[in-house]
Amino acid sequence: MKNDIDINKIFLKLKKNNPNPKTELNYKNNFELLISVILSAQATDISVNSATSKLFAKNNTPESIIKLGENGLKKHIKSIGLYNTKAKNIIKTCKILNIEYKNIVPNSFNDLIKLPGVGRKTANVVLNEAFNEPTIAVDTHIFRVSRKIGLSNGKNELSVETDLLNVIPKKYIKYAHMWLILHGRYTCTARNPNCKNCCINNYCNFYQINYK
Repeated sequence: MKNDIDINKIFLKLKKNNPNPKTELNYKNNFELLISVILSAQATDISVNSATSKLFAKNNTPESIIKLGENGLKKHIKSIGLYNTKAKNIIKTCKILNIEYKNIVPNSFNDLIKLPGVGRKTANVVLNEAFNEPTIAVDTHIFRVSRKIGLSNGKNELSVETDLLNVIPKKYIKYAHMWLILHGRYTCTARNPNCKNCCINNYCNFYQINYK
């Protein structure tokens, strides 16, 4: 595990390279964000944005999605993986939002994870992006990058999330998950990571072992 000095330097470097990191999902309100994140499971942000650009043009509230119906929704998202299950979950979620939350996306982790199709990662993304909560949403990129760098030795997403929340300085927590996601997406890729041009390679366990 990294020491506090190196961890601070890692996130200082990531911040310098990208001071205000943003999700690559396109959305205009909290509901659109929630639906986009549900759709993004095992799918690329590009494919989600392609589908939601047309979907949200006329259907960007729980009520409008409910009126669209499951079959109608499937027509908009059929290019996205697991679209049958996602359509079913989204319709159920919209009905819950409509009846129990007056069409407003809740800002509570416990309320969010009760929604069909919303797991821990999705709830944390929504809390971070929509409500500025200092959460860490651990996806495959963060899981891989955190272990390679030496920020966590966790064996599963929850343990990695716990480690990151414990070791990352509070001043960096708000943007930490997005910095790590983008780093894993474009630099520290699963195949052929661009280690030699990585801005934090001096502090990375993987780089030190394999290239020095």
